[in-house]
Amino acid sequence: MLIVQIKEGDNIEKALKKYKKKFEKTGVVKELRNRTKFTKPSIRRRETVIKAAYRQKLQNGLIEK
Repeated sequence: MLIVQIKEGDNIEKALKKYKKKFEKTGVVKELRNRTKFTKPSIRRRETVIKAAYRQKLQNGLIEK
């Protein structure tokens, strides 16, 4: 259960923004989206290798953002 502490005089929009940020950090929606489809372990592994290679190229300065 998420609890958002608000101060006296804070408006609802600010509290909702805090709630949405906390909810995003928990990763519930991301996990739900991952569970809706099945990806084979080999494809998952390939995606991680591609992402790691991209990050390596960024660090070495071969790719500009």
